[in-house]
Amino acid sequence: MCAAQATSSLDTVPIFSAGKWIECNTARTATVFNPSTGQAIAQVPMCSAEETGRVVQSAVDALPAWKETPVVERARLMFRLRQIMEERFNEIAALVTREHGKTLAESRAEVQRTVEMVEFAAGIPAMITGETLPNIAAEVDAETVRHPVGVCVGITPYNFPSMVPMWMIPVALVCGNTFVLKPSEKTPLSAVLIGELLTEAGLPDGVFNIVHGDKECVDALLTHPDVAAISFVGSTPIAKYIYETGTKNGKRVQAAGGAKNHLIVMPDADLDISVKALAASAFGCGGQRCMAGSIAVAIGNIGDPLVEGLSDHASSLRVGPSEDNEDVDMGPLIRREHVERVAGYMDIAAGEGAKVALDGRQDFAGDGFLIGPSVIDQVRSPMQVARDEIFGPVLSVIRATDLDSVLKLGRACPYGNGASIFTRDGFAARQFKQHFNAGMIGINVGVPAPMAWFPFTGWNQSFFGDLHIQGSESIHFYTRQKMTMTRWFASSDDSHQDPVWKTERKD
Repeated sequence: MCAAQATSSLDTVPIFSAGKWIECNTARTATVFNPSTGQAIAQVPMCSAEETGRVVQSAVDALPAWKETPVVERARLMFRLRQIMEERFNEIAALVTREHGKTLAESRAEVQRTVEMVEFAAGIPAMITGETLPNIAAEVDAETVRHPVGVCVGITPYNFPSMVPMWMIPVALVCGNTFVLKPSEKTPLSAVLIGELLTEAGLPDGVFNIVHGDKECVDALLTHPDVAAISFVGSTPIAKYIYETGTKNGKRVQAAGGAKNHLIVMPDADLDISVKALAASAFGCGGQRCMAGSIAVAIGNIGDPLVEGLSDHASSLRVGPSEDNEDVDMGPLIRREHVERVAGYMDIAAGEGAKVALDGRQDFAGDGFLIGPSVIDQVRSPMQVARDEIFGPVLSVIRATDLDSVLKLGRACPYGNGASIFTRDGFAARQFKQHFNAGMIGINVGVPAPMAWFPFTGWNQSFFGDLHIQGSESIHFYTRQKMTMTRWFASSDDSHQDPVWKTERKD
């Protein structure tokens, strides 16, 4: 079953194992919705531990041949994949919009970032080379080479169903590993399309596989003896669980968690530019991204004009169904329950003494999961809206007197994903860059998310592990080093024995 078939009816989304699309034999399923219409479009199976183990075995069986495939040939597959993705670019973006709800423009931006990961992976042969040092001791040479780690697993969230899996898959494959993807049960259709694209590019059977499920499936992956590495993106509580369970079972793990990203506006900032950047950061993709701006910190007398500008700009955004509709600025959220959860923060904030400057709760036509952007003013750091990862189009505004108080605010935040400052003052920008408690910093940039060539460097409760996703760190994560020290002795003239390497090869 192809991705297009899966979206045309309430068929069950298939798993992908050993190069074959298979219906998972389970009575437990979850419903996949089109957030723009509220309609069910597919059923996704909750695979058992036994079924999950069979999918992992497909990756185990394919590993010996794939890791011996020359790295340049593995990289050439990425060139073919890139061409196919460019040819099917709009199809991929439309599917992201259909199952996630983000606007078509946002989906195209996601797919572009996806393509960039494939481009990065195509260059891995130049980055995976080892190191040598002749004569590290008398007549002794030392060298290191990188080997694949084995079977790798990706457990990915709903908010970027194309991009986040492809943060992992191309790098893992070109490094010589086989891969099992467990996508979000809310957005599994893009994963099916990824499998189709890799197959069309010529990837051998079993090198890439897909399994669907919930905790039973995830736990089976985390504890499977043949799984070597786990990559995860999601909420902080689950990231911590993935890291602790995976490492306890001998896996290397990179687990990216949640965030509470701060956007600082200095008194000297360009107000118009700042407002547009903050709105794009907070309300883009409906606020459903780990790099979304969640707290705006207004320093000094810029507070009132900033809140007024944000409220005016956000209220002008066109909110509506995003599928086949270019005339919207913000689409629906992922589920109706999530809309209700996000909407509840307006009452929570007001009850704690904050001021709701713009309330996104509106009556929208149709059955889509819609809510408008909200701006909450006079927020204080102990309030729930300042502490929780809302993951929706809600921007809280905190007033501050100076940059030192902002740095203190950052130190008190348990997360450490991203933060941005808007200013014309180079010294203030440098102080912020050097001292704010976050791994990704923006200077007059609303969403400081790195492109493929740089690592996604969350800190604190935003990341568990030591090698991040993307960039050269991802290559290090998906490979392990082998060091060899060599000393050769000259043979005597009367030695004519057969060389010792004339033995039967055993792999």
